[in-house]
Amino acid sequence: MPATLTEPLATWLVSGIVGLCVGSFLNVVIHRLPKMLDRGWQAQCAELSGEPPPELPPYNLITPRSQCPACGHRIAAFENIPVLSFLFLRGRCSACAAPISARYPFIELLTGALTIAAVLRFGVTPTAAAACLLIWSLIALTFIDFDTQLLPDSITLPLLWSGLLANVVGFVPGVSLRDAVVGAIAGYVALWTIYWLFKLVRGKEGMGYGDFKLLAALGAWLGWQMLPLIVLLSSFVGALIGIGLVVFRGRDHQIPLAFGPYLAIAGVIALFFGRSLVSLYLPA
Repeated sequence: MPATLTEPLATWLVSGIVGLCVGSFLNVVIHRLPKMLDRGWQAQCAELSGEPPPELPPYNLITPRSQCPACGHRIAAFENIPVLSFLFLRGRCSACAAPISARYPFIELLTGALTIAAVLRFGVTPTAAAACLLIWSLIALTFIDFDTQLLPDSITLPLLWSGLLANVVGFVPGVSLRDAVVGAIAGYVALWTIYWLFKLVRGKEGMGYGDFKLLAALGAWLGWQMLPLIVLLSSFVGALIGIGLVVFRGRDHQIPLAFGPYLAIAGVIALFFGRSLVSLYLPA
């Protein structure tokens, strides 16, 4: 059952704290995962060329400890409390006073707010836990794609399979396993087709393969019925953001924009409001 505003305050408090902590971890994923992938690619290139792989210190989501990129100051535990540490430090490194990006607390607050929203929408249920997993993954993919124009397989592919699994065990109301499987296939094929049509007409790539996998994952989670809505919403959101960047930031419209963030935003909208919107074009 969906939660209500009369739910104990502890429910919202715990949901918010969990969301803030996950948001803090997502900041690590967003920053480090592209670097980890780059290291892996370097090692693979060296292996293919017959050269010894570069000797580099361990680098993953746990090692080394977080540090200031300006001075190398190791971040202490009390400096790593979501949002509060940023406010306490006034947005600056405690060692060298270099500014800390406001994006870190923004991602923490965004994750916390959407986690609370998922519990409010779906109640304290396995469905809410599944929705949170989807939301957290989409947040990480959004900012990684925004920074690097990459949608890592290490997130998109597990997200696709976990969407199918969530529907096997019945964690996604209103979506049958058949709808999920068809959604995964249709999501991939739809953007794959658009990709090749665009490439044949314009002679260049309009999107990456990661976008195909992300839409396939959303289809696996939400069912094929949501795909037209997600594509429409992502195009609308992308147009608004693209126009805004050109008008207010002077961005060259010839520079490609990552499409993954728009798919992710559309996916979150579909998660919360999709059933009502889909009923407008697919009556029950």
